[in-house]
Amino acid sequence: MSSREQTKPVTSSQLDTSELVELLERSAVEHLTTFRQLQAREFGSLMKIVTTDFEAMYAYKCGERCLQLSTQNVHTLIGDLDLSFVFTYSELIQLLDDGLVCLIGLTLLEDRSCRRNGKNVAISQLSLSLYLMIQCQMKLHHPVTSLAQTLDYIEVARHKLSHHRNLNQLLLKLTESKILRYISVDMPFV
Repeated sequence: MSSREQTKPVTSSQLDTSELVELLERSAVEHLTTFRQLQAREFGSLMKIVTTDFEAMYAYKCGERCLQLSTQNVHTLIGDLDLSFVFTYSELIQLLDDGLVCLIGLTLLEDRSCRRNGKNVAISQLSLSLYLMIQCQMKLHHPVTSLAQTLDYIEVARHKLSHHRNLNQLLLKLTESKILRYISVDMPFV
């Protein structure tokens, strides 16, 4: 190879940016997880904070360990009185699935207060973990008994989050309807 060919600039059509994007996402998740760990250390005496919520979102996207992390998070959070929240900033869209992105987008379109106050577009770690949990259960074709247990958790979460932001109630309703639809359509003879 001549020295002229070696110094020739690389065009964007020649670059495979998928590895770079993957590394950036993984780095962001590591930093967000470190933030959660600091948050848990500082405020853990005031409320239960799971430190693996961002890892679970990333794992769902990549198909790794999501069910295990989400189930663990639900079991940790379901009995606690105070909950921590995930703010759904646009920078996190990469980690969310289409259902969550659409729900957040529709909420922003419908409720103007959400656009003015970022706290109104926060999702509790519990409702997010329940959503990820059922998505994984359906993807992995878990038995109806497993899905029924998750429905029970959703009911507990609904009462627990009754005084919290509207987005949590919408996410719980979406989660419940996904399970019920899956059971009735995808498992009709159960």
